[in-house]
Amino acid sequence: MTVYFIGAGPGDPELLTLKGLKLIQRCPLILYAGSLVPEEILAEARDDAEVLDTASLNLDEIIAHIERAHANGQDVARVHSGDPSIYGAIGEQIRRLEALGIDYQVVPGVTSTSASAAALGRELTLSGISQTVIMTRYAGKTPMPERENLVSLAQHGATLAIHLGVTRLHKIVDDLVPFYGADCPVAVCYRVGWPDEQHITGTLSDIVAQVRAAKITRTALILVGHVLGSADFRDSYLYDAEQAHVYRPKFKTDAPRKVKRAAPATPSSTTRQGDA
Repeated sequence: MTVYFIGAGPGDPELLTLKGLKLIQRCPLILYAGSLVPEEILAEARDDAEVLDTASLNLDEIIAHIERAHANGQDVARVHSGDPSIYGAIGEQIRRLEALGIDYQVVPGVTSTSASAAALGRELTLSGISQTVIMTRYAGKTPMPERENLVSLAQHGATLAIHLGVTRLHKIVDDLVPFYGADCPVAVCYRVGWPDEQHITGTLSDIVAQVRAAKITRTALILVGHVLGSADFRDSYLYDAEQAHVYRPKFKTDAPRKVKRAAPATPSSTTRQGDA
């Protein structure tokens, strides 16, 4: 029996990974975060699967369902939005599973950051503009370590992906303007991957008014950085004709070099086992 923490992506069922889909199709118990994961993600669950929305459950209640499945030898699909390793609250669940000696795996998903960049048609790392992306959140009920406050992070000038902060957008702007400038491009991406998704673009000087007018108060990612608006960047070295590398040697070979995957790992090498 194994618990599979599955990243469902931002909401679009077509962005669910094949591995995640196959696990949803075969697991007899599915626990999903209904506040952020649409029911369409679970459309291919087996007819006899028990499907439970955990939005109203606390941690003890969730673990109780997993313990019941463990006693019955049933695999569990624990479905989270986005990628479960980013603000997925899987850490405390894994800690409980390890204490109970229950095996688990984490299946990655498409993050809201990558989905938002795709929706905007933008690259977040442009040569000569920014080569760093910082994913963070604004302090709320969960406090931030002092060294990770937004002012400290802003001093890097990196591209920022700010979660859980749209209701404090005015404070975020105040923190960022001294480092990025009032004309720095910003995008607020609301419910990316859902039918009602919106992308509001502007600058630090006007984004607050635009978001207030749109009445967006939750489920939005804030992207900040000059990569969002600059066409004045250097071409990368990756495709530079003057830059040779192992896959594009200075002297061309008759056939291009190809990459093959190694033999797939056995289940025992990819499943994390709890400490019984």
